[in-house]
Amino acid sequence: MSINDHIKQSYQASLERHMALFAKMADYHSQSVELLAACKATLDAGGKVIWFGNGGSAADAQHLAAEFVVRYKLERGPLASIALTTDTSILTAHSNDYHFNTVFERQVQALCKPQDLVIGLTTSGTSENINLALQAANEIGAYTVALTGRTGGTVKDIARLPIIIDFDETARIQEAHMFIGHWLCEAVDMVIAEQTA
Repeated sequence: MSINDHIKQSYQASLERHMALFAKMADYHSQSVELLAACKATLDAGGKVIWFGNGGSAADAQHLAAEFVVRYKLERGPLASIALTTDTSILTAHSNDYHFNTVFERQVQALCKPQDLVIGLTTSGTSENINLALQAANEIGAYTVALTGRTGGTVKDIARLPIIIDFDETARIQEAHMFIGHWLCEAVDMVIAEQTA
């Protein structure tokens, strides 16, 4: 079999795994609506949405924070949101002076208020820096959400709302997280449009 045939098979296999997961995404409707309600309550109270993750999940956190601050589809004012993965001075200073496990916890302690929504992204559910930050947010009184995968790991017992993507492939779990994140942006836009109509 040629390399081109292998590549074609690989593409089709990845697409089939993606489709198999997305065929089950309706199972997460009620949890996504609960996330929307928490987000609306946060924004109505003058709070902010705080995102964080590692690696690809860090990129997703930054992407979704940008959708809130800039815009998604509709023209609207900026929404208060921040990703804790973007300040290289904080990330490197804290990791150097203390420990990487507490790099998000420290930022949550500094920036989080009780009216905030705090969302940690971890495909495994076992990332200690995500878990410690969510626990710190719980102690502050913020509403905590984990976008996670597989069995939910330890984060499922920490976040107030764990959304566990029941799949065992990191890339596919991240695609599901981004679907939920993009839907949240769209739904928030719809709520704002209705409120200002």
